Amino acid sequence: MESSIEEFILYLATERGLSENYQLSTRRSLEEFAAWLSRAKKITEPDGVTHGLIGEYLAARKQGGLAAASIKLIVVAIKIFFRFLVARKRLATDPAEVLPLPRIERYLPETLNELDVERLLAAIDTTQPRGFRDRAIVELLYASGLRISELTNARLENLDLDNGTFRVTGKGDKTRLVPVGKTAREAIAAYLERERPGVVKARTGSEIFLSRFGKKLTTVRVWQIVKAIAKQSGLEQNIYPHLLRHSFATHLLSNGADLRIIQEMLGHADISTTQIYTHVDQSRLKAVHRKFHPRA
Repeated sequence: MESSIEEFILYLATERGLSENYQLSTRRSLEEFAAWLSRAKKITEPDGVTHGLIGEYLAARKQGGLAAASIKLIVVAIKIFFRFLVARKRLATDPAEVLPLPRIERYLPETLNELDVERLLAAIDTTQPRGFRDRAIVELLYASGLRISELTNARLENLDLDNGTFRVTGKGDKTRLVPVGKTAREAIAAYLERERPGVVKARTGSEIFLSRFGKKLTTVRVWQIVKAIAKQSGLEQNIYPHLLRHSFATHLLSNGADLRIIQEMLGHADISTTQIYTHVDQSRLKAVHRKFHPRA
């Protein structure tokens, strides 16, 4: 199993060009499965694996409290692993071919309403140290719907303030072009002019958002920044960077944007991921209907 897993991960890296994070996640899933096979069933070769054994392993992980979403990742890893072995003539039959993917309950994402976004932004004091940076961060998260990792990796050469666009590298190292609104452009320009030059050091890279030491901000630090601003705003809702991404998509949809356009701006590979925001919007409409219609 070990050598087969190594060969498969090499294939994902060299022939499929999949991201390092995806490789690590897949390796972990397969190595944990292989360890269970060896420990519980004394099986160390792929040709000893049966459909029943895979089902037994997944049942054990479920009984151990593993969430359905995590089990789905394991199932996907096992399925593509054995499909690879069959394609390479390492196995005659695929024990995972008819393995079903577990159904995952879809939870509606939390969002802020437009007034709360304004209140959050109003809480940022640009007279304080790094205030221009923090305002630019929140403005960009909301204006362009970026993931937190996309924001921390944002580089100067990918930002075009004149045309209001930003080239983003997202999941799977896929790039997309997202618009940057006027207010966000102004906030970023103010930060680049008034604050960023003062923290640049000899070894500073071209990342847009820097710490006071001239280093690239971490995702944890951005999380802390947003949390601190939320506390200052007095908003009671749990506010975190990804909430601004959800709010970005929901506000676009509620104001008439096409779902395919929102999909492209968010960088979703599958539109089914974007469709969850239609349910959010329907929930909002139902709430408005119940509140204001005399026969609701």
